[in-house]
Amino acid sequence: MAKERLLSLDVFRGGTIAAMILVNDPGDWGHVYAPLLHSAWNGWTFTDIIFPFFLFIVGVAVVLSLSGKKERGEAHGPVYKKIIRRTLILFALGLFLNGFPTYHFSTMRIPGVLQRIALAYFFAAIIFMNTSWKGQLYWAVGLMLGYWAMMGWIPVPGVGAGSYAKGANFSAYIDRLVLEGHMWRETKTWDPEGIISTLPSIATVLMGILAGHFLRLKTNGETKAAWLMSSGAIAMVIGSFWSYWLPINKSIWTSSYALFMSGLGALTLGVLYFLIDVRGWRRGTKPFIVYGMNAITVFVLSGIIGRLLYKIKWHTADGAVTTLKGWGYHLFFTSWISSPYDASLAYALTFVFVSYWVMYWFYKKNIFIKI
Repeated sequence: MAKERLLSLDVFRGGTIAAMILVNDPGDWGHVYAPLLHSAWNGWTFTDIIFPFFLFIVGVAVVLSLSGKKERGEAHGPVYKKIIRRTLILFALGLFLNGFPTYHFSTMRIPGVLQRIALAYFFAAIIFMNTSWKGQLYWAVGLMLGYWAMMGWIPVPGVGAGSYAKGANFSAYIDRLVLEGHMWRETKTWDPEGIISTLPSIATVLMGILAGHFLRLKTNGETKAAWLMSSGAIAMVIGSFWSYWLPINKSIWTSSYALFMSGLGALTLGVLYFLIDVRGWRRGTKPFIVYGMNAITVFVLSGIIGRLLYKIKWHTADGAVTTLKGWGYHLFFTSWISSPYDASLAYALTFVFVSYWVMYWFYKKNIFIKI
């Protein structure tokens, strides 16, 4: 099973990255439908499921790509080199996007989406190579409980212990100590991909690894799908129950959030696996497969294009400054779509559609950029 390509995983990955591009590229940030925005603080929206889904998928892929090497007893050294190489490339790509196209290193943001993926992948992959599934479960639980304990028990100067308020909690305090001047420009005092909150994101990858073990069970597909869906549902219930004491919060990646979203990821993968790999349903999956087989590539390219659309600007006849994005958004969308929310959504969908055709060209040319 480890050598077979799971189409359901490609579809899951492709759908997740397409959703990530959709929510990252509205026509107008002032007019975005609520589900396409992150929750203001506690709670979750559709947008808040995307990043943990991607980390969960990374965990599943770790099992499928490294299990054979581990079972054959191959030397860990070459495997570690590949893990380190992938980690450094992902982290470097994240830094590249953070600064593109002008790089002010004294103030450039250091954390980011790709950086968190890199770090979470690194530690989870190392744990996978050195433990059994039980050890991986203990690590996942330990990281979630440990983060909860740090947030709840370690006092923050001027705040105290147990605070989960925006910018006034232990995670934000550590970000300010270590990353001052290099955090997300929207906050400047804490980072949603900060240092301490990376711990439960590692647990999210480990939960994906545990799901990957289900997929390699020597049993029929229906049973594997049932295990994935039932365990996912249980994790969601526990995460929801936990949220009474530890709120579900994406911005500080609370442990209840990590557990709930991992459960939702397992449930989603179980459904897709049953429909696509067990039942053989293929209709409508091709676009997601195209996206899923070049996920990091399309994410990076969309990030570059999105930034260039803001950076390319000129003076209009009346002396005002307009960007390439602003010009195109008005010409092709707001000029004929009356609702600003619909125009903003139409722009985002167009961005996803154009990105797909670029990736389809890659797919037809057999170009798959692996990291």
